[in-house]
Amino acid sequence: MAGIDQNKALILIVDDDHTMRMLMRASLQQAGYEVVEAENGRRAIEQFGDLQPDAILLDVMMPELDGFETCEALRKLPGGAHTPVLMVTGLEDLESIHRAFEVGATDFITKPIHWVMLGYRVRYMLRASQVFLDLHQSQTQLAEAQQLAKLGNWVLYPEAEILSGSPEFFRISGLKDSVSGATLERFTDSVHPDDRESFTLALEAAIRNENSYSLDYRGILNNNEERIIHLKGEAFSSPAGRKKIIRGFIQDVTELRKSEEQIRYLAYYDSLTGLANRDLFNDRLQNAMSAGIRQNRIMAVLFLDLDRFKRINDTLGHHAGDLLLKIVAGRLNDCVRDSDSVARFEPNVPQACVSRLGGDEFTVLLTDLAQPQDALIVAQRIIDSIPRPIDLLGHEVSVTTSVGISLFPSDGKDAETLLKNADAAMYEAKSRGRNNFQFFKETLNADSSERLSLENDLRKALERSEFLLHYQPQVNMKTGRVIGAEALLRWNSPTRGIISPADFIPLAEDSGLIIPLTEWVIQEACEQNKAWQLAGFHPVRMSVNISGKQFSQQQIAETCQRFLEANGLEAQYLEVELTESALMENREVAREILELLKGLGLTIAIDDFGTGYSSLAYLKAFPIDTLKIDRSFVRDITTDPNDAAIIRAIVAMAQSLELKVIAEGVETEEQRDFLQKLGCNEYQGFLFSRPLPPEEFAELMTAELAQWGPFLTCIGSD
Repeated sequence: MAGIDQNKALILIVDDDHTMRMLMRASLQQAGYEVVEAENGRRAIEQFGDLQPDAILLDVMMPELDGFETCEALRKLPGGAHTPVLMVTGLEDLESIHRAFEVGATDFITKPIHWVMLGYRVRYMLRASQVFLDLHQSQTQLAEAQQLAKLGNWVLYPEAEILSGSPEFFRISGLKDSVSGATLERFTDSVHPDDRESFTLALEAAIRNENSYSLDYRGILNNNEERIIHLKGEAFSSPAGRKKIIRGFIQDVTELRKSEEQIRYLAYYDSLTGLANRDLFNDRLQNAMSAGIRQNRIMAVLFLDLDRFKRINDTLGHHAGDLLLKIVAGRLNDCVRDSDSVARFEPNVPQACVSRLGGDEFTVLLTDLAQPQDALIVAQRIIDSIPRPIDLLGHEVSVTTSVGISLFPSDGKDAETLLKNADAAMYEAKSRGRNNFQFFKETLNADSSERLSLENDLRKALERSEFLLHYQPQVNMKTGRVIGAEALLRWNSPTRGIISPADFIPLAEDSGLIIPLTEWVIQEACEQNKAWQLAGFHPVRMSVNISGKQFSQQQIAETCQRFLEANGLEAQYLEVELTESALMENREVAREILELLKGLGLTIAIDDFGTGYSSLAYLKAFPIDTLKIDRSFVRDITTDPNDAAIIRAIVAMAQSLELKVIAEGVETEEQRDFLQKLGCNEYQGFLFSRPLPPEEFAELMTAELAQWGPFLTCIGSD
């Protein structure tokens, strides 16, 4: 059966909103798809037969024929039964979601749409559709393979006690292949009496928790012969959520259990991902090194873990985290070249091996490399593959990975050294911003010592008053007046000179020093702001950045209140900037803290908006005043239609929620003028001023006072 060429896939957009169709078309064409449009549901139905699109993006709210009715009608057309349909809706209630799936929608996406990710969402849906198209052919091949492998598959509907399975399932279990014989009760009766309790408990636990399970039990065949049978199943709900289903396979493992070598084989694999475990990896590495010494081979060990994997477990649960690890394991296997044997144990034969060491840590052994750069190719393949969007229990997520590489024999001649050095290289990759790979180099050992020395200096820096703040002006788009300043931390070490925040802030967060450091920033910012007011300058809003760790300590409100009162500064002149990830770590706790801050009278800004969740849901849930557009979108706003569309959507969303918008990183007049036309309220960046030390900021305010002084009594700060 022919597959879908995703690079030439035809997408039909159905939406009565011309602007939305235009934005969808631009996003999908940027992703490489061919696009046609229909302005309403009736027109889509008329066009479908001639176009035969590979996928449909269908708006829910349309006049005459809404998205639900259109989808239902499309499903009845020739060729429409299995065409992927992505419902686009602003409705988030469960009833609408249920109705979308009931009328045949493949998936749904809510407005506002994350335009950068839309192409990936469609690509995922097309891939899933191709899997469905291949299913029929796979079923035929599966039946033939099961007969050869003496393996049977089965499906159980517990509520109706209906059991179905392949011919091999009935042969192995001893059940009759008939409607009357295929029941859960008859299946249970085939289990040895001493094993029935564990058999039943395993089924009940799987149904209750909707998870996978496996067990061995003794089965009694029709001739009373006792066999050891391996049963593995997975419980889940039907797409509509109305029925529980368990599916799995059984296998007669009587002979296998007699073989100690087979038991050893089973002990060499990770139960969650199916990859080699630590023991198998170490065996493979030892064998490969022995062969490498004899044959003068080059080999590589790649050590990697997932960036911020803990956030997935904390927000979506460990079941989602486990599912993510399984998907990552599959992608890692795919990244190893086809000629490499992955995770099959054959003694004394050096082979490539992908392993899960535990948690979210993985290793890859690459054997017999022609040159060290060959490891780079695989590492880059991994870096590119892992971040592809993943649907986890209805949530679309994307993770990245950091990879460290050590080479045999140059970076170590024993397993422990190779793994240790690859691990060190992986941490170097994390320190360089994550989502990259680094080769091990001897300087990393020195870097570890340097990191420890830097941490010691950091602990003393506060006591020695080595920190200072620079202030970057925030400017009103319409008036050109300075109405705020962002306080930016600098470290002037007497021995090291000026140290970049990118070097010491992550270290401060890891060591816990970020908490007293943030308190110092708030104190210094409040004192400086009050000093400027006492000097006669018009009041400005002072913004301070709060790290996720400081925010989670739930003391930030008390800290702000203490320094506001100590300096006699009104709360309206202090603003806290938070990242989206800091809010999403624990939504309930975040909401409570934000309410405390709002109760004090502070304003709240979301920093780097557009690079994280960018969700309308959390903007509505949290008491936020300002969105700060990340500089990465501003940089190419006048040349990149996607960046322009993203900022246009952010500004429109903010205006609908009565939020202010500040653009960061504005460096040209063209960028400023473009943002002003879109309705952006304020900006900051090198176009107006770099971050300034206090005395230079005061000079700027003095110049502005001379310009605006006569009018300050009649023009507000905004």
